[in-house]
Amino acid sequence: MSGIRKSFNGNIVLNGVDFELRRGEVHVLAGGNGAGKSTLMKVLQGVYPMDSGSIAIDGHALSIGSIHEARAAGIGMVFQEFSLIPTLSVARNVFLGSERRSSFGFLDDGDSVERTHAVFAEMGVEIDPTMMLRNLGTAYWQLTEIAKAMAQDAKVLILDEPTASLAKHEVDALFALVNRLTGRGISVIYISHRMDEMFRIGDRITVLRDGQRVLTAPISEVNAAEVVHAIVGRKVESAFKWRRRTVDRTGAPLLEVRDLNVGTRVRDVSFTAHAGEIIGLAGLMGAGRTELARALFGIDRIDSGEVLIRDRLVHFTNSGDAIAAGIALIPEDRRAQGLVLEHSVRDNLLLTLVARFRRGPLLNDRKGSAIASDLMGNLSVRAASPKMAVGRLSGGNQQKVVIGKWLGADPDILIMDEPTAGVDIGTKTEIVERIRSLADAGKVVIMISSELPELLAVADRVIVLRGGAIARTIEREDIADEHSLQLTIQGQ
Repeated sequence: MSGIRKSFNGNIVLNGVDFELRRGEVHVLAGGNGAGKSTLMKVLQGVYPMDSGSIAIDGHALSIGSIHEARAAGIGMVFQEFSLIPTLSVARNVFLGSERRSSFGFLDDGDSVERTHAVFAEMGVEIDPTMMLRNLGTAYWQLTEIAKAMAQDAKVLILDEPTASLAKHEVDALFALVNRLTGRGISVIYISHRMDEMFRIGDRITVLRDGQRVLTAPISEVNAAEVVHAIVGRKVESAFKWRRRTVDRTGAPLLEVRDLNVGTRVRDVSFTAHAGEIIGLAGLMGAGRTELARALFGIDRIDSGEVLIRDRLVHFTNSGDAIAAGIALIPEDRRAQGLVLEHSVRDNLLLTLVARFRRGPLLNDRKGSAIASDLMGNLSVRAASPKMAVGRLSGGNQQKVVIGKWLGADPDILIMDEPTAGVDIGTKTEIVERIRSLADAGKVVIMISSELPELLAVADRVIVLRGGAIARTIEREDIADEHSLQLTIQGQ
């Protein structure tokens, strides 16, 4: 790809970007949210037409005007958001949009199943093609997406944040698959914000910043500090160093949870959190972390137990009750649960604040716009306009909007479920600093995270959940390092 330029409504997103991919290599594509990574790949995939530049495959110039033309050229992309249909079988998903039909025009399911078997065998993966996708775990969805691309004879496979929803052993299996594919001469473009993954899987790395290429180098010739500096343009390593904080636990706690039970996923959970305290919730997938958050926010019904805020017993029949009690939730899935993607940045920021600019039955649009602009400035949300659809923002900027929506409501207790997932190192730094400032202002912050470096950077105490119950509560100063916490999470 040479001199690729792309702009939207006068906003330059790609400014003369060059990108080269060699046969059989894993080329890591890194950069901050909004740097242009996804746009560059969508140009290659035929989703967006480029304004200028050129693309060549095997030395032959190519014009890619659609996804179908990209597929014909051997380019397959596995997007961060799955493009699968849960109510269909694995085989039907693999050949979605390219179904084989019988001579009578009917879908040939038998042929699809046979060909899917062959694709998975070539990948070295065992999955029953007749299984309904909804009955399979996230790792199998990811493998189905990859099989979907491989079924189109992909020479180039683009993986966009492929490990965002995978457990550690599933990541290991994915990397083994990538190594098998590159060993057969397939080239992989690997988009990720996770530094350890970049150095583990990559052969070369290209970093984009503000729509321009700022670094291309063999992975073996750069270190993590150099990559971070290229991504954000400054040094940020101090943000992830734990800073000892003083929390006054002599008085009544701001939040107290007693013997909480929610179905089979939360069992006899009890803990306290004092004003100004950051509680880290750690555990494996399925340990009950998200279920606990949903119960405290009034989404899931509490079967038994008590929740007290400032020594007063509270009862939640819905999330509105929790909001009224001063609780806010940053959900795990920002796109499905935290935002209305078709609505503007402004409207999403104001979802929790309508009462502040209501005049009787009417809304004061001028005041609402001023509030939204202040929040955008406070959180450094990068958008061409407050009227821009929030679904068109980068992942990090979408996360800032979700956080800003609740900061404007000034909650006393903020529950943050995987707040740094899928965002770049610069945005992670901003979120970590924001968590600290919220706690310094007297809020309780409950942070759920699988990103242990971020969790250890901010937590005052860490509660480890296992099988829906509290396995251990540890003061941060008693945790030696990430490895020791991981062993505790694993039950070792």
